[in-house]
Amino acid sequence: MRYVKELSNRNKIVSENTCKSFYKPSGREAYNLKFVFAGEERCTVNKRNISIFPDSFIVLNHGTEYNTTIDSITPVNTLALSFDAGFVKDFTNTCHLSDENLLDGKSQSAPLFLETLYPFVGDMKYNILHLKNQIDKGLDNEMLINEYLHHCLLNYYGIYHKEITQKVNKLSFIKTKTKEEIIKRLVLAKEYINSNYNTDVSLDDISAYCCLSVNHLLRTFKEAYGISPYQYLMQLRINRAKHLLKTTDYPLGEIVGLIGFENTSSFIRLFKSSVRMTPSKFRKGAYV
Repeated sequence: MRYVKELSNRNKIVSENTCKSFYKPSGREAYNLKFVFAGEERCTVNKRNISIFPDSFIVLNHGTEYNTTIDSITPVNTLALSFDAGFVKDFTNTCHLSDENLLDGKSQSAPLFLETLYPFVGDMKYNILHLKNQIDKGLDNEMLINEYLHHCLLNYYGIYHKEITQKVNKLSFIKTKTKEEIIKRLVLAKEYINSNYNTDVSLDDISAYCCLSVNHLLRTFKEAYGISPYQYLMQLRINRAKHLLKTTDYPLGEIVGLIGFENTSSFIRLFKSSVRMTPSKFRKGAYV
């Protein structure tokens, strides 16, 4: 099943539910936000292989070359939003320009965001899930769709501020440029963990990917995110396990393997310590 809606202002929505797909855009003039509701979609950006799961979404700037791949036994449910560069520029101007400059027709240049994974949470999740529900019902009203897209950008700016701007300010460096460069590398570290959480991830692999020494990675990651890379990995594995427990009937042993654990007993101990209940109770609906 595939839904495509191109709007008169050149914004575009593509909703798809498929087991196999390869997509490479012909044009490079749009910003892109990509979401996955079930399964995994692989996105290749500047030789970086990034996995998008239901707990995250990716943002790509206009002009970026990329492709996406789906190769799964079970259907992968995705949503791609393409924003015309002019639409995003106008949105940015309305948010950041003074009233005087806005009325005088002055404008800023089109923004450039950090192209990586962001957490699919809060108002962004509520808005996108509501939009997806409307799409599944056959939504065709351009005015309503553009309102959803406007709120999507508004919610993204909030997430960007929390995930990037606030984290920059937590770093104990004097120069702003140094802080900004470090956060770019830490974002890559998180991206690597998110995309390879079910493999034998090592600190050396992460540090090589984000171009930070192991000790520099450990210090700055803890400063920015309040936890170590290992704690972040364990937290991510638990969250992915919770998603599988709620949305699939896979046996526990299979879920343990899918999230990168080799020992079921150690996983159960970690899950119980983190969630305050066993995986079986969680699956039965005792979760909040």
